[in-house]
Amino acid sequence: MWQQIIALLVILFFLLRLFGQKTKKEISGHEFFLWFIFWLVAAAAIVFIKPLDHLVRSLGFSGSGINFLVYLAVLALIYLVFRLSLKINKLDRGLSAINEAVTLKKAEAKEETKNETLK
Repeated sequence: MWQQIIALLVILFFLLRLFGQKTKKEISGHEFFLWFIFWLVAAAAIVFIKPLDHLVRSLGFSGSGINFLVYLAVLALIYLVFRLSLKINKLDRGLSAINEAVTLKKAEAKEETKNETLK
């Protein structure tokens, strides 16, 4: 019982921080909605842990509902790392293209000044 109360207080803390970030416009509406739903689902899973245990057993999984939630969280984290990796690679390609364009522009400007001094 105390574990559930502590977990719900931690979730409440994160929800308050989430609302603070939204009011300061540090996160977008889409990000806010995604995290808000995440924390609500987490709170519901904590409140309804016993029915979740029964559901997990009826689906044929061994272990408790909390173990099942941990497995789902690990899968979600792996997916998020994959998405972040894709985004970082895209940003890297974009920075490389910008760097190449700036370098070419500097080379052209240097060539133009060199041609003008030779005249």
